[in-house]
Amino acid sequence: MKFNIRGNKVEITEPIRKYVEEKIGRLDKYFENPGSLTANVLVRIRGIDQIVEVTIPAKKMILRGEERNKDLYAAIDLVSDKIERQIRKNKTRMQKKATKPSMIDFNMNFEAEENEPEETVVKRKKIEMKPMSEEEAILQMNLIGHEFFVFKDADTGEVCILYKRKDGGYGMIETN
Repeated sequence: MKFNIRGNKVEITEPIRKYVEEKIGRLDKYFENPGSLTANVLVRIRGIDQIVEVTIPAKKMILRGEERNKDLYAAIDLVSDKIERQIRKNKTRMQKKATKPSMIDFNMNFEAEENEPEETVVKRKKIEMKPMSEEEAILQMNLIGHEFFVFKDADTGEVCILYKRKDGGYGMIETN
């Protein structure tokens, strides 16, 4: 697995880089071709907390975890364990989808400015959308731990927005 490790108001030293590569690198055993994967790691500070965000866009899924702790190394351990739990939890679901086309590939933009007014955009992500079913979109949204998910519907070719409802169900906004 390759690594893209960035620090926002944090200098990424060689010991930090090695620790991230060691802990996240142990997830290689779960992938058929780990050499083709890139783990995007963002380390940042908010107050006294060290925040570690890891996103691994794999062929059949996007793995994402974020953890915060006062100790940077503990945060790295926690996020590594979180992603490993995601892989184990969704292993059987993903095997059923093995014949389906690839999911979305994320191109992460890690530039997030802190201490800006709330009215401004503080983080941007660019995505390349590939068609998928509603079921795949729900799985993808749950894997990355978001409340909403934007995808291209495989049946209609239209861009759709899937979101979690307060009643536990899912809602869909379809564009035309």
